[in-house]
Amino acid sequence: MNNTKNLTFPAMFGNIVEKNGEAPALSFLGEDALTYNTVSSRIMVLSGRLASIGVEPGDRIAILSNNMPNWGIAYFAVTFMGAVAVPLLPDFLPTEIENILKHSEAKILFVSDSLMAKTEQLDCPELTHLIRVDDFEILSGTEKESVPGPNLNYKSDHEVQEEDLAAIIYTSGTTGSSKGVMLTHRNLCSNVLACLKLHHVDESDRLLSILPLSHTLENTVGFLLPIFSGACVYYLSKPPSPSVLLDALSEIRPTIVLSVPMVIEKIYINRIYPVLYGSRFTKMLMKIPSTRRILHRAAGKKLIKTFGGSLAFFGIGGAKLSRRVEIFLQEAGFPYAIGYGLTETSPLLAGAVPGKVKLESTGPAIEEVELKINEPDPVSNEGEIWARGPNVMKGYYKEPGLTEKVMTHDGWFKTGDLGMLDNENNLFIKGRLKNMIVGSSGENIYPEEIESVINNYKHVVESIVIERKGKLVALVHMNMEEVSHLVEMKAEELIREIKSYVNERVNTFSQLHLVQLESVPFQKTATQKIKRFLYS
Repeated sequence: MNNTKNLTFPAMFGNIVEKNGEAPALSFLGEDALTYNTVSSRIMVLSGRLASIGVEPGDRIAILSNNMPNWGIAYFAVTFMGAVAVPLLPDFLPTEIENILKHSEAKILFVSDSLMAKTEQLDCPELTHLIRVDDFEILSGTEKESVPGPNLNYKSDHEVQEEDLAAIIYTSGTTGSSKGVMLTHRNLCSNVLACLKLHHVDESDRLLSILPLSHTLENTVGFLLPIFSGACVYYLSKPPSPSVLLDALSEIRPTIVLSVPMVIEKIYINRIYPVLYGSRFTKMLMKIPSTRRILHRAAGKKLIKTFGGSLAFFGIGGAKLSRRVEIFLQEAGFPYAIGYGLTETSPLLAGAVPGKVKLESTGPAIEEVELKINEPDPVSNEGEIWARGPNVMKGYYKEPGLTEKVMTHDGWFKTGDLGMLDNENNLFIKGRLKNMIVGSSGENIYPEEIESVINNYKHVVESIVIERKGKLVALVHMNMEEVSHLVEMKAEELIREIKSYVNERVNTFSQLHLVQLESVPFQKTATQKIKRFLYS
């Protein structure tokens, strides 16, 4: 597998079909899995259908769908014939969908039944056909009546090249503006191979997919990687409520799960913390380091059983993990991994696998990727993280000016993230450059670091730190159910307690001036990052 020279989707998928054709590839929970041979034939049929309605190499084809086996089949059918996939996040608003379809000049839109309502008022002249992902029925289009039946012998005349575009991925991010990130076959395939050097995956692995397939992390590490390794990917046909998720974990017994920090943090706060700190006796025991580690290890074994008992890799990415939760995961022996990357880098740049994670670090650069800290501060050694490697994007679609701002002439990509490297080249993320606040005396203040302290306070679910009139203000969302059970604690007392707790643990220039309680959760992106621009 790692000797594959042709870094294209058709070549890498073809290798696996040849070796593991009858192995399970894609499945809904509770259904029979589609084998690699079946997936391959359905890709060919759908590619032929697309060609019959005028799709040519280079055309942009959008996919708006919840996770399902047919999502991957549509994605491969498009890219195998040299067209370009434009994945759309399911939580995009209709106006966002329309803007992206227009900007990308998408010719076809695949859409799932569950998201059909978002397409009812679309005004996109370039769009010629609408295809339902659930069964690939053509719902509308100028040539609907003349579409032929399946062509089982279809073969594209176009030979896909490594530098051909595979996907344009639009991210709403936390800034409120979308940019189309152009990723080639080589970008994505090289990232898959580098990830496989970190953690071996083969036909014995089972991955439960819970993040949106239209997000680069899930797309590359949660779809392309297992598929190009012969593993099987399982999807939920219902929203991942706690009961649905528990049933799925019990049935599938996954060896791999990818997650954002919020998922494991919620599990810790709601299920583990109350047990470990629920009485005076256990609180006392938790203060003794050796006893705490024993209790954490016992809780870790139960947690692994909750995940089905076979979990070997729990990948966490997309945002900063709470220090308190990470300490628990380490002492519990839970097989968690940490990764860092961006859509523009396909996405992974650095990573540490189970057993090799250093507290609060995202690990060293992955194979073939170079990382450097540009113009590091002479005292703190912190600066903007720059990256270079085969996984760095081709650029922003139709935005050469924006591309020039983030790419140097010699291939370095400016991530916009602030960080530092230790003497073992482990990367530590400090925050986003655009989020950094400059103090009254010129100090660099990283909101994310203060938020990490706030989020360690009991009953805090999430927080953001912003600047108002030169002062630091924390917006804090509490677990309202737990707070309501506190003994007549008034909001003012709670605010004072949080402020005191934080200011005792941060440096003088990072001290909070005001704490403001938020009654509802913050609005977030697909990877559960708070949309800061809405609150600044």
